[in-house]
Amino acid sequence: MKTNLPDDKVAVAASGEFKLGGDLAVHRLGFGAMRITGPGVWGEPKDPAEARRVLKRAVELGVNLIDTADSYGPEVSERLIAEALHPYPAGLVIATKGGLTRSGPEQWAPVGRPEYLRQCVELSLRRLKLERIDLYQLHRIDPKVPVAESLGALKELQQAGKIRHIGLSEVSVKEIEQARKTVEIVSVQNLYNLGNQQSAAALDYCTKHNLGFIPWFPLAAGDISRAGGALDQVAKRHGATVSQLAIAWLLHRSPVVLPIPGTSSVKHLEENLGGASLKLSDAEWAEVTKLAAQSS
Repeated sequence: MKTNLPDDKVAVAASGEFKLGGDLAVHRLGFGAMRITGPGVWGEPKDPAEARRVLKRAVELGVNLIDTADSYGPEVSERLIAEALHPYPAGLVIATKGGLTRSGPEQWAPVGRPEYLRQCVELSLRRLKLERIDLYQLHRIDPKVPVAESLGALKELQQAGKIRHIGLSEVSVKEIEQARKTVEIVSVQNLYNLGNQQSAAALDYCTKHNLGFIPWFPLAAGDISRAGGALDQVAKRHGATVSQLAIAWLLHRSPVVLPIPGTSSVKHLEENLGGASLKLSDAEWAEVTKLAAQSS
């Protein structure tokens, strides 16, 4: 079966372009670097050499937005990005996040104290070998710390030239509006995919205000993506995979959506990026959306 594999940089470019903050241009289909770490997003990857190959191949194929976080590993993902790609090619945007601490595999706890976030930024700059982080995202709002204090620290670092743009992760519309009272927000990163559309209101808000919306876990999982299912049948009609269909649906959903499918395999990377060139009619997209609603 044909799987819409990318042809050099054509596939990623086919996803279109979005300007974060109105001035930072990226191809809409990026790469999420969470899965280049060990099981449970903890420790070193099973195959560090393959992880580096994935990063290099993504850039070769035209990806110019790589999303990571200091908590992936922790520290492992950022370090591998620098090892594989530094000195960075012109136009490559590395977005990272801070504000989640780790005590073990699959364990995450928010810490939004200003002094901690300042430390996070300084260490990310060092690991990534950057003088300025193009997009720095507050990984989670800490319920124990007023969000204005957390974002105030990031605003100071922005004014100092260490951060270019600021984004949020896993937030509601109310929280986005509150954050924008403290600092300019250019992006929101929430869980969103064909099978989980609970952040639809946040996406609609971002679309209205031209904020980048970065769906994490963009590939639908579970029954909705099963082999032989309704979505699988739609994908096969176009010589594609369900993963490619899921990515293409996100790109179709709104012009501000910036999917960042992640993987630790070059083969899966190439397959995922092929989703950018998958085209369906409006009627077919409506069918896909209806099938997803029935499965959720």
